[in-house]
Amino acid sequence: MADTVEAITAEALAGVPHGFMTRRGGVSTGVLVGLNCGPGSGDDLGAVAENRKRAVDAVSPGARLVTVYQVHSPLCITVSDPWDDDARPEADALVTNRPGLVLGILTADCAPVLLADREAGVVGAAHAGWKGAIAGVTDITIAAMDALGARRQRIAAAIGPCIAQPSYEVDEAFRDRFMSDDGGNAMFFSAGRPGHFQFDLEHYVAGRLEMAGLRRIKRLGLDTYADPKRFYSFRRSTHRREPAYGRQISLIASS
Repeated sequence: MADTVEAITAEALAGVPHGFMTRRGGVSTGVLVGLNCGPGSGDDLGAVAENRKRAVDAVSPGARLVTVYQVHSPLCITVSDPWDDDARPEADALVTNRPGLVLGILTADCAPVLLADREAGVVGAAHAGWKGAIAGVTDITIAAMDALGARRQRIAAAIGPCIAQPSYEVDEAFRDRFMSDDGGNAMFFSAGRPGHFQFDLEHYVAGRLEMAGLRRIKRLGLDTYADPKRFYSFRRSTHRREPAYGRQISLIASS
């Protein structure tokens, strides 16, 4: 892996410290080689701590990292005071208006969503796997930002690297869950092999953001599954029968 940490940024969030990290620039080795930031990955915890420090330094040097214990839920926490890593609450999104804090979300195929109302100084980060996405994790995150003084017409959002439709095969039962929620969700599925479909998670999440009233939405269009040199991927690691998989981190800080 390259020595330099790679932080992918989105023009929609210009002026707000943020970055979608890749696996480049970390100290982890073996199958998790690179910038693995997941403490639950089975990696050496010292390596994970160093990787997380490097990630924060690449986005907002000196800021205090705040993360949650992600459980594929729609739960969002408003952060006023940081907590220790061993006291992380269960949730899948965070919002804050506190300078000096950087919000972090871990992913390995799920969609990381970073949001900001630059004028209000309010930022948010959401982990949108399919379960959290259909349960409304982004809607709840936006509502929490509203409560801190953000305005939807000013909130910009960027959807970072996640598994793309050509790589995301699902079965009929999976599609039926989304169709039962809203028949219009058919647009996010394309036909695959018999009894299967290809799901477009990125466009689904973007659609939820748009339905919530956001107008500045950037999709980065980066497939975690298809680029093993750049991204960790749970599904790819599963298909390869690897013993573990890493997590990349996405960060945003109130400026």
